[in-house]
Amino acid sequence: MNSRTKLCILIGDPVEHSVSPEIHNSAFQALGLNYVYLAFPVKRLKEALQGIRGLGIRGASVTIPHKESIIPYLDELDELAKKIGAVNTVLNDNGKLIGYNTDGESAYLSLIKNGARLEGKKVVVLGAGGASRSITFTLAVKGKAQEIVILDVIEERSEKLAKELVEKTGAKVRSELRENLKQELEQAKILVNASPVGMFPKLKDSPVPKEYLHKGLIVFDIVYNPFQTLLLKFAKEKGAKTIAGIEMLVRQAGEQFRLWTNKKPPLKVMFQVGRRAILGR
Repeated sequence: MNSRTKLCILIGDPVEHSVSPEIHNSAFQALGLNYVYLAFPVKRLKEALQGIRGLGIRGASVTIPHKESIIPYLDELDELAKKIGAVNTVLNDNGKLIGYNTDGESAYLSLIKNGARLEGKKVVVLGAGGASRSITFTLAVKGKAQEIVILDVIEERSEKLAKELVEKTGAKVRSELRENLKQELEQAKILVNASPVGMFPKLKDSPVPKEYLHKGLIVFDIVYNPFQTLLLKFAKEKGAKTIAGIEMLVRQAGEQFRLWTNKKPPLKVMFQVGRRAILGR
């Protein structure tokens, strides 16, 4: 690290659980780049963005709870991020802060690469926050699902997101009450947990009771720490196919790497380091 080192950071609250520093720093080292990635717990978002601009920080990953609230403080939004209404990546282009979203595409690829066929299938998504916005928007546009059902602990939030998706994409999307989750899952083929339930340190929490799951489901949990969440454990025990959160984590990190460095990300290295870092905690 020296005066020419380019700094990339993670901003969110909490960030102690994150393995993004290990993943990104391993990628920088693999390509011999003079970059460093650090995580910062951020509550005062406006001041943090001023710091990124003032200090010449190259870029930032954005996590809970700032993916939507960060937008007013940015100078420009990529077209996809603008449509989605959520940002998980910031690029500092000579003082101009540009917001991107790599979550949705990485979630879509995580499903496809693991054998999930979305076309004509019912998809249930838990959560209606920033990550859910990205994922549901991408699935509505690219996945051609028969129907997307969104459930959130805050009913008004899932209703608003479903309505917006219908208006923007024309896809068949609706919100549903959490108490109807069991009924909704009976005919579903894909379940995506886009909520933080089950994330470290609350390892004994699951967004879905075990008895609601069935072997006809593909269960994708975007929570990556722990490596196997309680939801994924329940799903395996019921005979369902599972997709771990590291899939989306590494794929979206790879796209961030590409934006910040203009180089192809070493995904194999990033997967290896990410898996080792999560399992080692």
